[in-house]
Amino acid sequence: MPDFTTFSVLFFTRKLDSNKEELSIYARITVNGKRAEMSLKRKTSVNEWDSSKGRLRGNTPRIKTLNSYLDQVYSKLLDTQKKILDKDNLITADKVKACYQGLDQEHKTLADIVEYHNKTMKSVLKWGTLKNYHTTAKYLKEFLKEKKKTSDIYLKQINYKFITEFEMFVRSYNAKKERKTCGNNGTMKHLERLKKMINLAIKLEWLEKNPFQNYKMRFEKNERQFLSERELKLLEETYFKSESLERVKDIFLFACYTGLSYGDLKELTKDHIVKGMDGKNWISTKREKTNESVKAPLLHKADRILKKYMEKMYELENKRLFPVLSNQKMNKYIKEVMKASKVRKHITFHSARHTFATTVTLSNGVPIETVSKLLGHTKLSTTQIYAKVLENKISDDMSSLENIMAKKDEMELSNKKTKHSS
Repeated sequence: MPDFTTFSVLFFTRKLDSNKEELSIYARITVNGKRAEMSLKRKTSVNEWDSSKGRLRGNTPRIKTLNSYLDQVYSKLLDTQKKILDKDNLITADKVKACYQGLDQEHKTLADIVEYHNKTMKSVLKWGTLKNYHTTAKYLKEFLKEKKKTSDIYLKQINYKFITEFEMFVRSYNAKKERKTCGNNGTMKHLERLKKMINLAIKLEWLEKNPFQNYKMRFEKNERQFLSERELKLLEETYFKSESLERVKDIFLFACYTGLSYGDLKELTKDHIVKGMDGKNWISTKREKTNESVKAPLLHKADRILKKYMEKMYELENKRLFPVLSNQKMNKYIKEVMKASKVRKHITFHSARHTFATTVTLSNGVPIETVSKLLGHTKLSTTQIYAKVLENKISDDMSSLENIMAKKDEMELSNKKTKHSS
């Protein structure tokens, strides 16, 4: 227990600017000579207030009710002071006031941590990532409304049961707008974002116990779709009469031969194209997601597409190299492009990045460390996700190994024959 502290509560009034005959009632909390004041949202007349007693004069039902309310406030403030003393060595007038009003750490809500996270992370997270947190917040809001019949809950009310119920809600939720329900990995992403916000609340000391302690994320491994060498050639050889589809094809192929993500390619300008020491065009940019620098020479096929669109740059007012549509529209058109090119895979714009990592680079013997640099990854382990070695590459490598071993056998046999003849 801490050393004794002086504590007092005083009720006083202030005149209202709008009516000089009316008084507004306040409570003043004093701890060790330092004060904190708060309005009690109650009014009385000048004639009714007894400043020496800090109460109202009279016996009318209204006055009795108001005096009873002041007694309750006084009692609750004493209980609040005792509660703080039992838990903490430090007690201040502001802390007593905050605790009484439910503004202290113990009374922080789910909405508080969501708002704090999204506000403080605005300058840290990229817009696309922050947008996903806003989507998770919408799910939480709907969950509280439909399942808990409330608009908010205290952080300390979040437990294992809350988390599993929220998981089931996200899995089965059908929005008013026509769209698919969340799959397993989409659901896990929402839980992952909630977990990160809860961890932030723990760091801020708004929450003591971690409700995710016994909860395990269950991500399913999905096959990452990419184009094979044959499919890439099919796409290149398909010509579209539709200018928009031909443009989408070109932009997708450029991503296949550079490894640029949708966001990075969309922001590409003439300033990002520089001449390298080899006299070739290089891309010099920073990854939108990680802010990691990417500097790489353009492959011939990518350079050819680039020159085609640099000639049309005068048509674009924003100085961007490619007229990139929204990600949603790009994926819609890519679906049409693949169908026309006889590619029977579910390909999205991000598949171009996988194609670059597998078919274009790793399968052609480019070391994974180089691929990691070209992709702008901060960790090699991230690149290993893309390191899908194709069957024909395995076959080629094993054939090369077979040839090396055969040559060694031939050399050994030749050496033995030479020794035997001598």
